[in-house]
Amino acid sequence: ATSWKSLERAAKGLTAGKTLYLLAGTYQGGFTLRVDGKAGQPASVRRRAAEAAAAAGIIVLTVPAIDDLLSGRVSISNLRKVELEDLLGREVVRLDSDGLHRLLGGRTVLVTGAGGSIGSELARQIARFEPKLLALFEQSEFALYDIEQEFARLLPGTPIACVVGDVKDTARIECLFARFRPEVVFHAAAYKHVPLMENENAWEAVRNNVLGTLRVAEAAQRHGTAEFVFISTDKAVNPTNVMGASKRIAEMVCQGLQRPGGTRFVMVRFGNVLGSNGSVIPKFREQIARGGPVTVTHPDIVRYFMSIPEAAQLVLQAGLMGQGGEVFVLDMGEPVKIVDLARDMIRLSGYTEEEIKIVFTGLRPGEKLFEELLADGEHTLPTPHPKLRIARAQAALAAGSLEELRRWLEGASQDEQAVKRQLGVLVPEYRPQQAA
Repeated sequence: ATSWKSLERAAKGLTAGKTLYLLAGTYQGGFTLRVDGKAGQPASVRRRAAEAAAAAGIIVLTVPAIDDLLSGRVSISNLRKVELEDLLGREVVRLDSDGLHRLLGGRTVLVTGAGGSIGSELARQIARFEPKLLALFEQSEFALYDIEQEFARLLPGTPIACVVGDVKDTARIECLFARFRPEVVFHAAAYKHVPLMENENAWEAVRNNVLGTLRVAEAAQRHGTAEFVFISTDKAVNPTNVMGASKRIAEMVCQGLQRPGGTRFVMVRFGNVLGSNGSVIPKFREQIARGGPVTVTHPDIVRYFMSIPEAAQLVLQAGLMGQGGEVFVLDMGEPVKIVDLARDMIRLSGYTEEEIKIVFTGLRPGEKLFEELLADGEHTLPTPHPKLRIARAQAALAAGSLEELRRWLEGASQDEQAVKRQLGVLVPEYRPQQAA
């Protein structure tokens, strides 16, 4: 098709149930289509083409990019359904491969939370740079087994050590660092599910996200780790929930531990990742598979999204660029309405909104209508990488405050109201969401 009108005419000329093949390209080899003489972004082109085909009742598949076909990297048989990621497609991440080889190649690298969505993808990406040893630390036995089996099957040449443990367990963390002496640490272990961590589990969320970070970070200092990269979140900005406030305190802990000539602490904030464990996309898929309804909390709720590989690659790039004490903010693009994601997924699954209903259920505990990447009073500075900026974050915790924080977190269990009161003292911009 050479124009949208010709595409739509072609779609209408096909019988419902037939297949339309979109030469949509891949993230690595994608290209810009020209429609009516104007260049369009691949994601917007794919979206409009998919909508036209779906309106005609046509099955939509995507064909690999011409460059990939001509080079022999893939064959024409590599057809697949158009996925949500295709319609939200983002530009390829440009990495400093030489720099990352210097940072990671031939060194011992530790990833905590290595069985999670981000931790496991970090492990896969790090393996490309040939570390001397990749230590995978994870609390969930099954998640650790899963990533171990994946490496044995797909990356057998990467030396790995799989260690079960809890980031709050001082003795276990000390043993881990004494044995492997990691030179670079990526700390991804966290409790991150906002509604689940908001009330009954508030104390555990704070202890895991803050005390766990403190103990891993201090072990890194004691054992001479060169770089410690902390995975943060946009929910740490003007937080309205326990999870976000706990992550903001963990950022402050890392900033407070920064010392001249010592371990470099680098923090990286980003929003939601497509398809992560416990996220909205797998939930929508399950609901559609059951015949609906698809549940959305609010018609106006919006979120930033990026793919899991993109997030992991930018975390590595931030780790390379960090000098110590910075909070990096990833370019998350434009926010997306969750209800639009639901509609896209229903359509891509071959249904209409009459067949699969969308139901609005109301905001959940601690949930915002929109997330922010910068707090009030913060601004950013550019970096040499177009998708990374540095936040002028608010004050870190002083040494005395760190000791007070440690005593609180090592003390007796507290109820959710006591936890939220103390969070308000530690994070002045924290505004817990009031129950409806």
